[in-house]
Amino acid sequence: MKKNASLIEKITKVKTSSVDEFAQRAKRGISAFIKSMLADEKSQENIIRRIADGTAAQGIGQIGLSVYNPSAVACKSGCAFCCILKGNDGGIISEVEATQIFYSLTKLQNEPDGRDWNPSACAALDPETLTCRIYETRPMICRSYISTDAAACEKVSQGESGSGMGTLEPYHTYLASLEVSRSSLKGVKRVSTYSLAKLAANAVGGATLDEALKRSRHNSVELNKEIKRSKNDIKRVS
Repeated sequence: MKKNASLIEKITKVKTSSVDEFAQRAKRGISAFIKSMLADEKSQENIIRRIADGTAAQGIGQIGLSVYNPSAVACKSGCAFCCILKGNDGGIISEVEATQIFYSLTKLQNEPDGRDWNPSACAALDPETLTCRIYETRPMICRSYISTDAAACEKVSQGESGSGMGTLEPYHTYLASLEVSRSSLKGVKRVSTYSLAKLAANAVGGATLDEALKRSRHNSVELNKEIKRSKNDIKRVS
């Protein structure tokens, strides 16, 4: 119990590069996650593992999204320009999301995938219907991305500039939660992020889970880069 109390104290004091509002939400959320795990009599090892693999961050993000019902969005079934993953990071996901996606996609090996529609598209995409084949296990980056202008999304997917699209606030809290998790567990357990594009491609390509995770694991700087982009998005809409 003392060690868990010490971890909560460390979480509350850790410094982050995230916008303070989201960093504080992340700290409160992870602290509440630890207390909930303790109430269920989970071991410290289990608690640390589930913080490190992004389970806490995922839960915090999804709880945040549960209260959102954005209106006037252009997103609809069959509009998949946001599934074209041309960024260097390939779409940031946590380890728990990567594992969930892997097991959802291994059932779809040797089938046509999104790359048959666009070479840079996510392998989880159905190339005919342009709908997500793993919709129930899609990661936070997909759940929180919305647009008010599908034509602008198409332009962005082609490398042109556009406006009217972006991520909802819970995504920024999710990123902050990953950063808080990484900082508070430094020297204790590794907190990694992964490329959605690479993970999905490896899953449908017949790789084992360990192989897929190894091949899609980011350098540590990718989370910092995404947080920087996140801060720019926040400034743009504030």
